[in-house]
Amino acid sequence: MSIVHSDGLGQFQQDNVTPHTSRVATKWLQEHASDFRHFHWPHKSPEMNIIEDIRDALLHAVEKRSQPPRTPMDLLTALQDSWCEFPPGYLQTPVESTPHRFASLLRLVGPDMILRRCTSFFGSSVYIVKDELKCI
Repeated sequence: MSIVHSDGLGQFQQDNVTPHTSRVATKWLQEHASDFRHFHWPHKSPEMNIIEDIRDALLHAVEKRSQPPRTPMDLLTALQDSWCEFPPGYLQTPVESTPHRFASLLRLVGPDMILRRCTSFFGSSVYIVKDELKCI
């Protein structure tokens, strides 16, 4: 993580769906809490997580393959091949949708909750200007 973040800590987010809050997952997160910052999204809100869009596209690409994977290794190969077949700018669309997602969240839960969460997560000044979140 030190390659990505100067303080060596990664950023972890989850959507709090039931499998992600199991005893095993919760225990692991507690044991490794010093390795990353945990950003708490509203419960069960995959619409705030661009990874959901990417995962869905990847699974759809695997399902469209001429031969479905039959073994775990086949699945891994199909996932890797499908990932490599995405167009170079594929990730740009979900990333660019982030401001709209934040604006929707602001309307839903209000700026106070966002300010508290972002300030504790980013450790920086957070401003909300015209339904946009800006972290400085």
